[in-house]
This record gives sequence, structure tokens and C-alpha cells, in this order.
Amino acid sequence: MRILIVNVNTTASMTETIRAQAAAYASPGVEIVGLTPSFGPESVEGNFESYLAAVAVMDRVVRYDEPYDAVIQAGYGEHGREGLQELLDVPVVDITEAAAQVAMLIGRTYSVVTTLDRAVPQIEDRLRLAGLIDRCASIRASGLSVLELEGDPGRAVDAIVAEAGKAVVEDRAEVICLGCGGMASLGREITAATGVPVVDGVAAAVALAEGLVRLGLTTSKVRTYATPRPKTVTGWPIDSGSPYAASVTEPHGEPRPR
Repeated sequence: MRILIVNVNTTASMTETIRAQAAAYASPGVEIVGLTPSFGPESVEGNFESYLAAVAVMDRVVRYDEPYDAVIQAGYGEHGREGLQELLDVPVVDITEAAAQVAMLIGRTYSVVTTLDRAVPQIEDRLRLAGLIDRCASIRASGLSVLELEGDPGRAVDAIVAEAGKAVVEDRAEVICLGCGGMASLGREITAATGVPVVDGVAAAVALAEGLVRLGLTTSKVRTYATPRPKTVTGWPIDSGSPYAASVTEPHGEPRPR
């Protein structure tokens, strides 16, 4: 089994951190391939950057020309998962939704601890769209940017632990979800400090993606995530040499087989 995990930003070192975390939780024989978009912001913090990253992620995935069995979008609260589900005929798992779904299996309520405060409404919207907001006790911001998480892990742990502790005591959260792909390596330290289960969306997404593949399940193509209708799309894909180009722009094209 091969699973692609796509970073939403263009920072290659963060892609490798995310890939390594995913590989640590993958079952024997499962290959994890990390992908970095070829364009877009160095970190994603806000709606403009998120929409830009959504196009970059879709572009990067359709450029990948080897077989694969599932895709994980490794951006917390980011746009684009639905577009990938239309384009692909394999399971697509978003780390935001994966973390919340797993958290609800092990506690009555969960809280998300994320980066900057401006990310909070975006995460709230994603959870509400996915039908996962009702058991969310709170979404708290650590005050650190995405790049600061990577540059100063010690400070990151302190800031996240502080907010996670408040979520447990003040918001009555029973599980903490790490609200950024860049937090992927911090789970054990935060669990030790707070005494509650901590769900890393990357690890949760790997488990769910593997399970879907083994069950032989993928996204329904009946209505909402039906394959895009064949038509001319000017300027897409970004690289006209993409193997997906014909299936989007030619009247009788079909998505390439996996």
C-alpha cells in the first residue's frame, strides 16, 4: 500500500517532519510518500493562503505519476479536500477531520490547540462543515506561527501545553487535538504534561486511510464528489504536461487509472 501525504505549504523540511511522523504510525508494508507543492506560501495562515494552497495541493497530487492507494491532506482547517475527492478515485483524508473523528471515539468532548488566533474561525468552519463541531469544547490558539513551531520546538511545547491545560480545566475538554500538521512530533510531550489523550491529525489520518483502503472503500461518486465534467479549463493544470490534463480538458477523457 502506498499513501501520499501532501503538505499544504512549500516548506520542504516541514513536509519531511510530517512524512516521518506518518511513517512512524504506518503499518508494516505501507509506504508513505511526502509531497511538497511546487508553488504557494511557505506557511498557510489565513484564507487567501489556504485557497492558494488548495490549488497547489491538487496540482501537486495530479502531477504524481506513480500508483497510490490513498491521499492525506496535511493542513489543519485548510480548503481543498473536496476538490481532491472529485479529482481522485482513491480515499482522501483530511487531518482536521481525522483528528476530530478519532477524538470523539475516546472522549465526550475535545479541544483543538492551534497556531495563531486567525486560524480559529477557519478551523471552526471546517469542523462545522464536516459535522464535527457539536462535541468541540473549544479551539485555542497558542500564539505561535507555523514556522515558529519548527524553529523553536521547546517554546512550541510550552505554549501548546499552556493552552491545552486551559482547555482541560476551563473548557472541560477530555481529549486534545493538535491543530497544525507542524505539531506532528509533539504529541507525547503534551500528553505527559496534560494527562489527557492527545490526537495528532497526521497519525489519525494514516490509521483512517489505511482502514479505508483495507475495507475497499473510497469516496462516493454519485453526487457531491462526482468526477469533474469534461470541459476546457483554461490554465489547468498548472503544468500542461500533467498526466491528468487530458481527462480534464478533452471531451471524452477519463481519469487515469490507479
